[in-house]
Amino acid sequence: MIAAAKIPEVPGFAIGQLLEFRNHRLAWQMRLQSEFGDICRLHLGPIPAVLVSSAEYAQSVLGENAHHFIKSRGLRLTRPLLGDGLLTSEHEFHRHQRKLISPGFEHRRVSTYGDVMASYAEAADAAWKDGETIDVSAAMMKLTLAIAGKTMFNADLEREAVELGGALTIANRYTIEKITSLLPLPLGWPTPRNLRARKAIARLNQTVYRVIAERRASGADPGDILSMLLAAEDESSGSKMSDGEVRDEVMTLFLAGHETTANALSWTFYLLSRNDAVSARLRAEVDAALGGRTPTMQDLPRMPYALQIFKEALRLYPPGYIVGRESLREVGLGPYRLPPKTTVFINIYGMHHRAEYFPDPEKFDPDRFTPEGEKQIARSSYIPFGGGPRICIGNQFALIEGHIVLAALAQRVIFEATSSAEVEPEPLITLRPRGGVALRVRRRGQAPLAAQSARLESA
Repeated sequence: MIAAAKIPEVPGFAIGQLLEFRNHRLAWQMRLQSEFGDICRLHLGPIPAVLVSSAEYAQSVLGENAHHFIKSRGLRLTRPLLGDGLLTSEHEFHRHQRKLISPGFEHRRVSTYGDVMASYAEAADAAWKDGETIDVSAAMMKLTLAIAGKTMFNADLEREAVELGGALTIANRYTIEKITSLLPLPLGWPTPRNLRARKAIARLNQTVYRVIAERRASGADPGDILSMLLAAEDESSGSKMSDGEVRDEVMTLFLAGHETTANALSWTFYLLSRNDAVSARLRAEVDAALGGRTPTMQDLPRMPYALQIFKEALRLYPPGYIVGRESLREVGLGPYRLPPKTTVFINIYGMHHRAEYFPDPEKFDPDRFTPEGEKQIARSSYIPFGGGPRICIGNQFALIEGHIVLAALAQRVIFEATSSAEVEPEPLITLRPRGGVALRVRRRGQAPLAAQSARLESA
């Protein structure tokens, strides 16, 4: 028998790489990829871990050998916020819940959400004044939250968007601080940080439980995801999900359904503001395809460059910039053997910026994602939605939403940079733009507002 190869070891002090992981995560991911290549072994405090920066090894962990892994310890620490929802649950319960929710994200159903996405985008645009500077990140958070509420839960959350967005930010920061802490304190301890997090989670729960209660009381079934959750019955007992179980799934979809797309759109408009040629080509495409009309699902095939732009933004700034798994048993990874209880990090951000996979990787080049270009991309080197059996269930939803919102806004406004300073990524649970994205609005002409209002009211 040939002995397993030894994984290169990252030198470190008693707490290993924890401080760099906590405080400079993206730079840490890029440094280790540069110094060690495909794989390296390290310690995050007492936790043994492996960082994988290879498409081949990422495919092995997320795909062929997915059954040998569970979600990592870090993601399990999100349970105060997400509960035992689709993102955190495991084994048979996860398979059952995914099977239950999947019909709500099939392409034929998601395609019916297009009018809502376009109408909300145009309503957001109507509130911006020519020449004013707005925080595009905050605007996209508000917009995608409203879209998620309407499409998934048939709920009008626009009036609560600022409060809910603030609560999500606090909960998000608390969660990543807990994940990266050497000794994470239980949420029940009355520290100032815990008290802020508990208040934020309570605010989110207030809205989620209200939406559930209103739907149960009305008995209505508009065919959305919330209706599927409330109507679902256990195959053996016939029992239905409790409010707490529904809450966990709603909270997971609520966070994943707007936070990731909001960040992706924010980075998209930031990149366009710094790349005039790409922006001009986008405007020419949407003008030719739409001629001032509100975009529909039927228009999307005539606007391929808009989708290429969105995909390239997802490459440069993937919302899920790193994912973790924990080995259940000894498992092979190429020539290496991983012991049980090893945390494996998939370096998505690093792979997306790796020259072997994407030549001139820091360049914003949407033509990487032409049909011919996509065929040349190495399998699992581009995984903004993860991969394998636990790939993000809402990936098609996100791509369609990004495509429609980008087209709707591009024919109405141009976002101009107000500074040459680069926006720094903030790696929380998702990859946010630190401090937001301040851009100046330049209007391209007035759209027919009466038509916008009518479409929004009928959505």
